[in-house]
Amino acid sequence: MTFTAAQRGYQMWARRMESFENASDGDLVARTRAGRRDAYGELVRRHQTAVYNIAYRLVGERQTALDLAQETFVRAFGALDSFDRTRPFAPWLHRIATNAALNWLERKRVPTVPLERDDAERALEIPDESHEPERVVLAAEQNARIHQALLGLLPRQRAVIELRHFQDLAYEEIATALGIPVSDVKSDLFRARQHLRRILAKDHPERSAAKSKEFLQGWTTET
Repeated sequence: MTFTAAQRGYQMWARRMESFENASDGDLVARTRAGRRDAYGELVRRHQTAVYNIAYRLVGERQTALDLAQETFVRAFGALDSFDRTRPFAPWLHRIATNAALNWLERKRVPTVPLERDDAERALEIPDESHEPERVVLAAEQNARIHQALLGLLPRQRAVIELRHFQDLAYEEIATALGIPVSDVKSDLFRARQHLRRILAKDHPERSAAKSKEFLQGWTTET
């Protein structure tokens, strides 16, 4: 059977994509360092949604979040030689995204525009395991409230909440990522949680009071 040039090209592309799908992030970083730009394209494909969501949670504007996501991948590409392949790629990339968003907020020093409900829900991406209609509605309401509350925080407070509660970093890792002392991390987290507790405790429907209290504990009881 004779293949055309187009068919051969497609087969080569398909084999390359299959090899990328089976490759770890660390392998893709190594291939990128070796000159395979398409390997970096696969890293972008894998992580673009998470990076966008981080930026969107912090700045609250879709176009700005898209611009910051692009900036994040450009920065990361330029810093790949310093990336330690023995460590996970995603947390390293997420810290770059967080700092890009934080720098933007500090440059602008303007209040962010409140999000519409659907946008807030998509940005948080807090999964709800249940298909019960009441719980689905409650989860959506919680997502919208928490994002609105986050947008009311000072930029650095948003960043420490993002790094601690969404990226699950230790205090020391947050301090390194933001270039501040651990004591400042704890202080910012305390103030941010107090603010979130006040905002999220307001206007809960009676039917969801117990569930809302349980939800809040995850944001306010850590020491």
